[in-house]
Amino acid sequence: MNHLGTQKIQTERLILRKFQLQDAKYVFENWAGDSDVTEYLSWLPHADIKVSEDYIKTLIKNYEKNDTYDWAIVLKEINQPIGSITAIEVNEKAEKVHIGYCIGKKYWHLGITSEALKALINFFFLEVGVNKVESMHNPINVNSGKVMQKCGMKYEGTLRSFYKDNTGIVDAAFYGILKEDLEK
Repeated sequence: MNHLGTQKIQTERLILRKFQLQDAKYVFENWAGDSDVTEYLSWLPHADIKVSEDYIKTLIKNYEKNDTYDWAIVLKEINQPIGSITAIEVNEKAEKVHIGYCIGKKYWHLGITSEALKALINFFFLEVGVNKVESMHNPINVNSGKVMQKCGMKYEGTLRSFYKDNTGIVDAAFYGILKEDLEK
């Protein structure tokens, strides 16, 4: 794998870029402080903007490593972060990355998350050289699975009682796409 770190990526409507400390207000207000957004996530909603600031400070420190992939999803139209998309796990031996994402409720069902995920799938296959991009979701959160399907990811199975999100201990529906799938 050719690790490049969190590179700036542009799509038609989005800029995917590193987080900056001045993003804390948007992180808190647009998604991280919203319990509806974090309902199916494994981290609690941020209690206040200080939590968002601390989170960003940690990300900024992690950006020093070239195998850190953590983007702010910036909507060009308003030039502010509206969500995040991250390689939660980078598995060097298996040449794969596991992606997680979340986006502000106001921006659900607009194809924005799919647009960001498609851009990252291409980045990881073509630039970093991974063999597989995978993701998972709580099966109750069907819209997250629809994002994965829209990006060409295939359902691979559900693991029972796999992780804990803010609803409790839950199953995980896994999706993946291989580099060879893109080439078809």
